[in-house]
Amino acid sequence: MEVEEHAAGQEGPVTCAAWIRRPENRLLVIKGRAGSGAVPPLLEIFSFDAKTSSLSPAPLAKFAIREEGGDPLGFAVHPSGDEIVCSTAKGCKLFELNSQDIDIRLLAKDLPPLQSVGPQKCLAFSTDGSKFATGGMDGHLRILQWPSLQVLLDEPRAHKSFRDMDISLDSEFLVSTSIDGSARVWKISDGVPLVSLTRTPDEKIECCRFSRDGMKPFLFCTVQKGGNVVTAVWDISTWNRIGYKRILRKPISVLSVSLDGKYLALGSHDGDICVVEVKKMAICHWSKKLHLGARITSIEFCPTESMTRNSALVESPQNKYYLKASIN
Repeated sequence: MEVEEHAAGQEGPVTCAAWIRRPENRLLVIKGRAGSGAVPPLLEIFSFDAKTSSLSPAPLAKFAIREEGGDPLGFAVHPSGDEIVCSTAKGCKLFELNSQDIDIRLLAKDLPPLQSVGPQKCLAFSTDGSKFATGGMDGHLRILQWPSLQVLLDEPRAHKSFRDMDISLDSEFLVSTSIDGSARVWKISDGVPLVSLTRTPDEKIECCRFSRDGMKPFLFCTVQKGGNVVTAVWDISTWNRIGYKRILRKPISVLSVSLDGKYLALGSHDGDICVVEVKKMAICHWSKKLHLGARITSIEFCPTESMTRNSALVESPQNKYYLKASIN
């Protein structure tokens, strides 16, 4: 049900957010808010002004999740911009976004295979929108055909608990990392594990992202060894590690790649973000102590080619969001 108003009281903190790229080239942002007192958990849709790199002062639409354990934990937005999957403590919820001119509505839809699977740490659509994957806090990996929801892979013991996950540009592979430092690659079409990335006993592979520039495909992972942190590169034709570089020189909490594959962004546990030009593997922007130095929990580049270098949506546990302009 869509709501225009809710019980009086203070709205809860923002818990997650994501970009929405609409077919009409309109950019929106969805935020999730935890419940607070009499106010239920909320989903809010905002418009984005590219000229000022800012959100609309008030949401264009709201949706109340009126159930226990309904606080939003994360989003995955379908590349079409028409569907949004939201993770909660109970499982996943599917929403359809309908818009006509300035009228925007979120409509709840059934998602039977995922409605009662518990909290999911990782959610991801493939670039072409034909696959959807979830990685649970319980270590369970699920990959579904979209929109048929046909199960391609169902592995209850993929990991101890998911740390990060990504799908390759051609939708052929999925990479996942665990809180214990291990990393595995999965062949999506066959629904089977393909390889475990090699590491030494004192290394932890943490964040992972495939390259997206359409050239020779690589896999980027952040690797922690003692007090040292590097960004390592794997050749996905052999799954051999072919190089590494120390970039942020501090523990990394999140890794992101721009839609055109030209840039990486890294966030740290003390609120720093840096943007790296992939071709040179050199820092082209560095912002320090965002969100009062809190841990950066997510970074997402703006999903339009003209804005990729200019805006990123950054999240911290303090539930504040930072739209960074002029990254170069």
